[in-house]
Amino acid sequence: MKIELLSSNPLKHATPALVIGCFEDARDELYNACDAALAGCLARLAANKEFSGKVNTVRMIHTLAKLPAERLLLVGLGKKAELDDERLRQAAGNAIQALRAARVASSASTLHLAGNPRTALEAVCEGTLLGSYSFEQYKTKNMEERFNFEGMTLLLPPKGLNRKEAGAMIGTAVAICRGVTLARDLVSQPGNVATTGYLAETARELALRHKLACRILEMDELEQLGMNALVAVGKGSAEPPRLIVLEYRGAGDTGRPVVLVGKGITFDSGGISIKPGAGMEEMKTDMAGGAAVLGTLEAAAGLGLGVNLVGIIPTAENMPDGKACKPGDVVTSLSGQTIEITNTDAEGRLILCDALHYAQKYRPTAMIDLATLTGACVVALGHEASGLMGNDKRLIERLKQAATRCGERVWELPLWDEYGEVMKSDIADLKNAGSRDGGCITAGWFLKQFVAKTRWAHLDIAGTAWCDKARPCIPKGASGVGVRLLIQFLRAIEK
Repeated sequence: MKIELLSSNPLKHATPALVIGCFEDARDELYNACDAALAGCLARLAANKEFSGKVNTVRMIHTLAKLPAERLLLVGLGKKAELDDERLRQAAGNAIQALRAARVASSASTLHLAGNPRTALEAVCEGTLLGSYSFEQYKTKNMEERFNFEGMTLLLPPKGLNRKEAGAMIGTAVAICRGVTLARDLVSQPGNVATTGYLAETARELALRHKLACRILEMDELEQLGMNALVAVGKGSAEPPRLIVLEYRGAGDTGRPVVLVGKGITFDSGGISIKPGAGMEEMKTDMAGGAAVLGTLEAAAGLGLGVNLVGIIPTAENMPDGKACKPGDVVTSLSGQTIEITNTDAEGRLILCDALHYAQKYRPTAMIDLATLTGACVVALGHEASGLMGNDKRLIERLKQAATRCGERVWELPLWDEYGEVMKSDIADLKNAGSRDGGCITAGWFLKQFVAKTRWAHLDIAGTAWCDKARPCIPKGASGVGVRLLIQFLRAIEK
């Protein structure tokens, strides 16, 4: 979807639909002017409680040639004192959904005029682009009836934000949303397409496009290095496990990097500890952490961020073949620690532990992993927030601040040593699964054993990577969670 800028009076701008933001407790000059042009129509809607400006409400009305715009789309912003960038982002998403429902392909928007001049335009662009996303690659019927957006024009006032600044904000939003789109597309692909080889090829293409360093460690090299935990998970599949490594040098060759590690289980049957059949088709999403890392590198390189990044994606398919690892097996991880595999469906922490130890060769200034790791996190936090754990308070706080800014909410969980008691094995150093109690925390505690003294944070995105129902900026399906959060975090570091 193309977004353009135009310095124009909204009341004189011809467009199929004009989008305006409406407060619940205030009326601005544009609202009053539109109301006057429509002979008090907006006031009557408010008086009859047909549209009051509450959050997550929209109302489309035809202007009947009383304005150059054919339609007026009213978007609720709630109370004026409570307006922030996230509310504008959601409002833009609501607007684009309403335009899709009405099959209006092009429009003009003034939503950004209601917010902070320094940040509102970028937020509205993000909401528009994120809300316009759809994944229809495998639909073949009714192609001629399929709807596509053409573009949106953001109307700028004659004074205030200049076109160069506004254009830069649009460029930033486009680059970030391109990363989110990549992550969503990868998670949406079926498991017979998005294999470990597919992720590796995607990484190669990304590296070629942005001139990144790329290395793919294949099965024989993983075995030679001693990444036996990763190898154990992938042994039951015809598709071999791999370790994908991408390097982006936005701050030159000398600065220590931030390392991002993403879980890349391309399909999770549970292995020998096989999952129930109901809902297993959604286990193609178990590589959402790896997809977020690829999306973040796409966005960071597109933005030209002045930071050094390393993206590491351990990827495997967890299948119950005759060669698959079994409950009771013991493997020696890359760190030298031995692990008793008590549950082959607790495979994410096995591939991550080798990747986290491998990442330390880069001497990272910080290390962040993302994983659809535990159903226990969904039980604890539902689908509203990702679980956040780590060993460095400052890193945790920076991620919290980034989450607040971008709207991808996180909730910190403790990592007290007592949680590790259930992860101790009778025959090895550790076991990969303990009791169900505090399951997302004990999984995080397990990962902590492989980060040494590196500043580290863990994001459990099991509840936020996939949506069962559409939201203003997120379609039903893959959310692309993690990309905007990490980019916000990295932009703060850059500053």
